[in-house]
Amino acid sequence: MSSDHSQAPYSTTVPTLQDLAPYLDKELGISPWVTIDQERINTFAQVTEDHQWIHTEPEKAAQLSPFGGTIAHGFLVLSLASKFVYDTYQIGSVKMGLNYGLDRVRFINPVRVDAQVRGRVRLIGMEAVPNGAKLKLELTFEIHGEEKPACVAEFIGMVFE
Repeated sequence: MSSDHSQAPYSTTVPTLQDLAPYLDKELGISPWVTIDQERINTFAQVTEDHQWIHTEPEKAAQLSPFGGTIAHGFLVLSLASKFVYDTYQIGSVKMGLNYGLDRVRFINPVRVDAQVRGRVRLIGMEAVPNGAKLKLELTFEIHGEEKPACVAEFIGMVFE
């Protein structure tokens, strides 16, 4: 699952929902890189009340972690899904979009402190609903310099014109 990490971010823009149909089974875009620093990890731990030492205690993690230090919560990386989707495609006629859920989430590679991650988004499903569509996107969370991604998920969104 090797990706070209030198590829620049880009986004697909279409005027109407119907113009998105030819992109089925194609990549829509790549988000900019986001740095996952210790402050972001600690903030996520505070908000979620998940203070496991592997995430929030750098000294202990340096001694005991198989990764040589703290790592990001898997769900912290996954929490960037909406941002990465927003950064990778736009439909001009859409008046409202909803994050409908996730499907088939696989955590593959830990994200170490100060790593950069980005989203690579591909349209894998499109189903008509009244006044809109239910979209299924494959979202790959790449880690800069790593061959294996942090996570691969199917993101489900509803868009309405």
